[in-house]
Amino acid sequence: MVGTDWMRQGARGAGAEPVDLRTDRPHSARMYDYWLGGKTNFDPDRALGEMFERQIPGIRSMARENRRFLGRAVRYLAAEGGIRQFLDIGTGIPTEGNTHEVAQAVAPESRVVYVDNDPIVLAHARALMADGEHGRTAYIDADLRDPGAILAHPELTGTLDLSQPVGLTLVAVLMLIADRDDPWGLVRQLLDALAPGSYIAVSHPGSDFDPAAMRQIADAAGHDGMTLVPRTQEEVARFFGDWELVDPGVVPVMGWRPDGEPPADPAAAYYWSGVARKP
Repeated sequence: MVGTDWMRQGARGAGAEPVDLRTDRPHSARMYDYWLGGKTNFDPDRALGEMFERQIPGIRSMARENRRFLGRAVRYLAAEGGIRQFLDIGTGIPTEGNTHEVAQAVAPESRVVYVDNDPIVLAHARALMADGEHGRTAYIDADLRDPGAILAHPELTGTLDLSQPVGLTLVAVLMLIADRDDPWGLVRQLLDALAPGSYIAVSHPGSDFDPAAMRQIADAAGHDGMTLVPRTQEEVARFFGDWELVDPGVVPVMGWRPDGEPPADPAAAYYWSGVARKP
């Protein structure tokens, strides 16, 4: 665990009031950080993370596989899709292989806008962007439940040109939006705002890998005040709308264009994933 003084300063910004980081309750980004071996997590995050691990013993390796998917997808968009601007919503706590690092390794001129609504993520993002040669990046403190505010934000409009193709990444974030809030409609608003030639990359915990275990962790998350909605392959496929799916389609995350030899069991990580292009 790290100290909170610098995080509180980064979260509130110069001259602003301190922000309550709510370290007394678990948060999905900090749980993910815990599974990945990070240090920006607290007792409630670790407690719920360990409960998840008792139900799904391989959840740490699944988190790593999901992170690897992000890297492969961004590299594909930059190298094969020709994308030079990215919108990463649900950024989470920065770790190795962030979107801007992968994209700019292929094309240094790539521009990236990160979006999250957690003050600890904001603190890390500000530190990251202030630390030397990171190319053009920006961070928006905003919620996926308000796509209009994201799309109209001056940090986005000043960094990305929405008249040109954009690579939109929604990696392990849509499960935090309940069905009653219509996550498919929220994603559709984003897709409609992007130019032809744009791409979307999605990963999402699957309810149909181990239904009983996924129900248990969803119930445990709800008990601690966190929305967690695993979804079926069919439900995840709906997020791509009428865009053209890139081969191999909506598949387990380990099976989406793996580096090297195909995995012996692609379904060993309980995430669905896919990439699609706007015609």
